[in-house]
Amino acid sequence: MRVHNSRHRFLARCVVPMVAVAAAAVAATPATAADSAAWTVRGPSPAPPVSASVTLDSDGALSLAVTHRGRSVLTPSAVGVETTAADLTKGLTFIRREDRVVVQNYVMTTGKQRVRHARSAESTLSFAGPSGARMDLVVRVSDDGVAFRYVLPDAEGVTVKREASSYTLPSGAPAWLLPYTPNYEATRVETTAGAAGAGDFGFPALFAVDDTYVLLTESDVDGRYSGGRLTHQAGTGSYAVKLADAAVASPGPLATPWRTAIVGDLATVTTSTLVDDLAPASKLADTSWVRPGTVAWSWLSEHDSPRDPVRQKQYVDFAARNGWSYILIDEGWDRSWVPDVVRYARARGVEVLLWFHWTALDTAQERDDTLSLVKSWGVAGVKVDFMDSDSQARFKWYDDILRKTAELRLMVNFHGATIPRGIQRTWPHVMTLEAIRGAEQFRTRAATNTMFPFTRNVVGGMDYTPVAFVVSDRDTTDAHEVATFLVYESGWQHAADKPENYDSRPEALRTLNQLPTTWDETRLLGGRPGQEVYLARRSGQRWYVGGISAVPAKTFETPLTFLGKGRWLVETLHDGPDGLVREARIADAHDSLTVPVATNGGFVSVICEYTKGRSTCDQPVRRVPRTDLVVTPGQAQTRPGGTIDVRGTFTLPTGDPISDVELRVTPPAGWRVSGEAVSDKHLRAGESISGAWTVTADAAAAPGYVDVPVVATYRFADDPQRRPVHVEEAVRVFVPPPNPTGTAYVSDLPFLSESNGWGPVERDGSNGETNAGDGGAISIGGSTYAKGIGTHAPSEITVWLGGACTRLQAEVGIDDEVTESGSVAFQVIGDGRPLADTGIIRSADGARTLDVEVSGVRTVALRVTDGGDGKNFDHADWADARVTCA
Repeated sequence: MRVHNSRHRFLARCVVPMVAVAAAAVAATPATAADSAAWTVRGPSPAPPVSASVTLDSDGALSLAVTHRGRSVLTPSAVGVETTAADLTKGLTFIRREDRVVVQNYVMTTGKQRVRHARSAESTLSFAGPSGARMDLVVRVSDDGVAFRYVLPDAEGVTVKREASSYTLPSGAPAWLLPYTPNYEATRVETTAGAAGAGDFGFPALFAVDDTYVLLTESDVDGRYSGGRLTHQAGTGSYAVKLADAAVASPGPLATPWRTAIVGDLATVTTSTLVDDLAPASKLADTSWVRPGTVAWSWLSEHDSPRDPVRQKQYVDFAARNGWSYILIDEGWDRSWVPDVVRYARARGVEVLLWFHWTALDTAQERDDTLSLVKSWGVAGVKVDFMDSDSQARFKWYDDILRKTAELRLMVNFHGATIPRGIQRTWPHVMTLEAIRGAEQFRTRAATNTMFPFTRNVVGGMDYTPVAFVVSDRDTTDAHEVATFLVYESGWQHAADKPENYDSRPEALRTLNQLPTTWDETRLLGGRPGQEVYLARRSGQRWYVGGISAVPAKTFETPLTFLGKGRWLVETLHDGPDGLVREARIADAHDSLTVPVATNGGFVSVICEYTKGRSTCDQPVRRVPRTDLVVTPGQAQTRPGGTIDVRGTFTLPTGDPISDVELRVTPPAGWRVSGEAVSDKHLRAGESISGAWTVTADAAAAPGYVDVPVVATYRFADDPQRRPVHVEEAVRVFVPPPNPTGTAYVSDLPFLSESNGWGPVERDGSNGETNAGDGGAISIGGSTYAKGIGTHAPSEITVWLGGACTRLQAEVGIDDEVTESGSVAFQVIGDGRPLADTGIIRSADGARTLDVEVSGVRTVALRVTDGGDGKNFDHADWADARVTCA
């Protein structure tokens, strides 16, 4: 790439990253004073459908307008930026114009189109303000829209106070708008550009100007800036960009995000990849570990299930039977049992995803410790929730967690999040984002559902959590629910209902098992926002056609001209008079697909190449062979630097042979293993391989329990995913701390394990809320205590006594910080045996004294139950908890 000066070297290096094919720069074309008042930028096609016009008026103020096929769609509207050092919205003088064509070829891991080819024309218009401050307005035009950004080249840094960026549409233009909230979960409304109320609206915002549609949004937002939104002046068609922060600071030169208008007919807008085209290239050199897929998710249909490892294993079994790739364990999981569920799942070909509140990962130390820990368990990805902000600080946090998860090869789903702004191109391990009023709102409306493919889902993966038959407050049919899985694009599709509800609708489940979650090609076949939408998507050699409707019953018909040569088998699932109906027919590219669509209904068609005798497009789902891995010993104890001997035997009891079998120990960080992995090219039914190893503990091993995994990996024939199966069992090794001596407060002892019903367990403070240290002093019945443990039922803390102590004493009760009465029971468990139980204690009961004999006890667990009536307000204190020891 040729560049013309140092300022534009910055632009080329930092603003316009190329993939595969670099952009070619052309010579600068300085304008004279006579022609410096207006400039036009046209797309690179021979007959470009879209063009942008920039005007500098007599006051030195800039405006930008957009036309589509010669007709105005965005009339001249102010552009510019104001910093703390200069007002670059007026008094500008033109310096030069530079043009180039930007060509990009790149590959996505998710989305509506896997392989991307993008071509656009770009003009950089350079201006100086009254004080000499410089600003470049960079305008990029492609066949599907216009984008512009500002480049402020001040090497000393810059602080942006506001943008003048705005858009003006005909006041009568139909509009589909989202009242702004930072989680983008408000109900989208249908109105007009002028009739919309005054206030803020979230991106993306869709308008129709006659038969041309305009989708306004932004691209390439990260921690160098803050997110934007639109603010509307009532009674006008004008919308201005408003930043989340009052000031956005950059330590050096700044290139702002792209202000983006996707422009064209409805099909062009719906299938546009412009937001990704404008984003920085992928930061990952290797994406082989990034795997989209279907996720079994329990929280929506049964909120308490993420606390139940037995129920989570049932979801694993369901996913394994149906070839689904993942389960998501949402809020409520506990580190005491998650590793076991992960091992159970992986042995069955299912990977586990874990939910986190973002505040559990908001510091570098938390991200290093927590994410590294769950990765060591074998977790494949994380769902991070409740960010609820478009501030620059929050985007810096996104940058940080994306770098760390990429380093650890953990895939990501952002919930309670902002919208995609090209993030899935730059960070290909981002599988999906919420930013949608999804099924978890428990109020499903067909009219709203049919807006999403034309608005929110245009800009990136959308975690709607589809196919929720469990939602009773819905006006959609069962076929509509199934079709959302296809019509909505998301790299991870979190199927939102319970196994029993899917099993009771076998035709729906059969269809879901055949649907991919990423696509090679997407075409809009028909529809209008708020009414209906029909899409064709291709994955490999197969086509999938689906639609959802919010209109009265009708027959949908579409030509099948997109099919290749030959004959095709078309299997269609739709609503029938007595439930879901599946029909099959043979067709070719000269035929049409005709489907009855019920009121607020939908359908899904799976289309595969027809061969003689073929009666279904169903492909076998991935089912992993049953194997056995036995590890001895099951439990062990060693001091730091000590050793244990480990043996493992891996067996294929029955079935077809497996291949590339390997058995090895994968020691924890800092631990060492002596002995080689054992392997076998093939293992037949009834055959085994065995290994023996000596494992040496880290000389600096912290007290507590450590899992030493023994892992078997293998491949099996006809695996559609062609990846190794991971089978793991672990030796549970206990590293004891020093025995306590004298009178020791429990809050000063190391915790061997801990779990808590809300937030972290607190030492010498009350439970508070979700952050460590956010409680107050421990207070029960008006008495305060300097020492103790603050918990929230259900909770359990285990500490080591080593047989050296004789008594455990504490004052226990509900903390005074709760606003309503709680109810709990305190229990003391010694080496697995019950030693004490207070029975139910309520807030009004004040403190109760515990005095428990613990002679000879090695480990003691302090447990709190919720009293049988739920955990609300169950802030339970172990005040002055102490042990008397030799």
